[in-house]
Amino acid sequence: MAMGATGNTVASSRLGRLARRTASAAQAQAEATQERCDLCDQPIPSQHRHLLDLSARELKCVCQPCRILFDSGAAGGGHYRLVPDRRLRIEDFELDDPGWSALRIPVDMAFLFHSTAEDRAVAFYPGAMGATESLLKLRSWEAIEAANPVLRGMEPDVEALLINRARGAREHWLVPIEDCYALAGLIRTHWKGLTGGKEVWEEIGRFFEELGGRASLASRHDGTEEPNASTAATPGAERSGDG
Repeated sequence: MAMGATGNTVASSRLGRLARRTASAAQAQAEATQERCDLCDQPIPSQHRHLLDLSARELKCVCQPCRILFDSGAAGGGHYRLVPDRRLRIEDFELDDPGWSALRIPVDMAFLFHSTAEDRAVAFYPGAMGATESLLKLRSWEAIEAANPVLRGMEPDVEALLINRARGAREHWLVPIEDCYALAGLIRTHWKGLTGGKEVWEEIGRFFEELGGRASLASRHDGTEEPNASTAATPGAERSGDG
């Protein structure tokens, strides 16, 4: 009886040590694969903020203390800029089909932002090869901005107007630039064949559904005084003259 008790004790002890060793290995592996701050190498949660390296146009993951250091616009010394975390769905955005065609974007999605380096608005569109820059001059941007004053509040380089007109959609979002790159990466990863395939369109639908759950509703006039009748008529009059 005593031998049996001793044997069980030894077996339990070995199992306990094995369990602790396995748990430690799993923890070590989890720590090794955990995301880390690109500036100070501290572990960070999956949900974290980003800095944009303006010269390389690369996103860098940052921890909370580093985020606070760069919360001031001047803190990055012109090299880094903290990516905002606001997301707006602009339901009354003014951009009709002729206005979209004037941008001459070859697909039904695009994101546009003001590039400090180029001192102008630039446009990219997602596809099987990732995010591709439109090389056409965006002469229509000023008219779009005038018709949608909320765009004047976009932070250069780090906030973008995301337009989704795919499959009959007419969605306009003001989002962090990281969302646009995430969408481009998603499409590049899942795209198959000439039309993308079922999987990529399911992923795109899920992306915009999740974006809608995180975004606040906004008006194209947000950040400005409510326009009077003559002001409200101006964008339409300008388009009629341009047409």
